[in-house]
Amino acid sequence: MSTTSTPNPTLHHVNFKTTRMQEMIDWYGVVIGLEVTHQFEGGAWLSNDAANHRIALLTGPGVEDDSEKIKHAGLHHTAYEYPSMDDLLDTYVRLKQHGIVPHACLDHGMTMSFYYVDPDENSVELQCDEFGDWSQSKQWMRTSSQFAANPIGVSLDPDKVVAARDADATPQDLHRRAYEGEFSPATPLDLRLPVAAGDEAV
Repeated sequence: MSTTSTPNPTLHHVNFKTTRMQEMIDWYGVVIGLEVTHQFEGGAWLSNDAANHRIALLTGPGVEDDSEKIKHAGLHHTAYEYPSMDDLLDTYVRLKQHGIVPHACLDHGMTMSFYYVDPDENSVELQCDEFGDWSQSKQWMRTSSQFAANPIGVSLDPDKVVAARDADATPQDLHRRAYEGEFSPATPLDLRLPVAAGDEAV
């Protein structure tokens, strides 16, 4: 038996079962630029970089939709990170032109994150690191009293953030103002979590 330490593996792909194969292929193509590497009757492999696939899709006659998916335990969302806040905001504007809008938008403190729903009602997070450096954002999460007090973050209206960006606000300024609540949305936040009877959506 080897006594050497094993390197940490890198997350390579996620695999979804689906009843909407082509809709899922088309949606992920528009949203994050995934292209089909190979497709057959029972599935498809898609990638948006040098990897052979980043998302796999499987289907078959036994796959059924879950009408109560939101209240069942399991995967909440997958996430994809852009190099900059401009990339994230430009993607929001582009997707809105396609009629694709987020179900929730948050400044988490370490990331600005927009959440979308794919054709199978899986939540998909598009984000940017607000420190531009994983070591700094990780350290902030470990030590920040603000994050400890509110680990979910502050809800925001992406149109307000885009307008402020277009008025020459810097990414640092946008983060500060969003985290202070300046860009609060008019509608309740949808975290894709079940709401108990009598409760209001957070």
